[in-house]
Amino acid sequence: MVQPTDIAAHMEVGSSDGLHVGRVDHMEGDGLIKLIRKDPAAHGRHHLLPLAWVDRVDERVHLSATAANVRSLWEEDVPPQSG
Repeated sequence: MVQPTDIAAHMEVGSSDGLHVGRVDHMEGDGLIKLIRKDPAAHGRHHLLPLAWVDRVDERVHLSATAANVRSLWEEDVPPQSG
């Protein structure tokens, strides 16, 4: 079982079909991985991935979903609107 402490900043995140989906910015609590927004795959936005999607961790984070599934289901970390 993957632990939040297994995941470090700047690790590459790859999909089950071997594609790059981002790089880790940091863990948000014990259950969400926040991806770096400056990665080309992020299109200028932070994205959040549930730790439950992680299949294994070695020198990179391996997800159990394909890149298409990840991109269709990941959450955007949008700052709250003021006003």
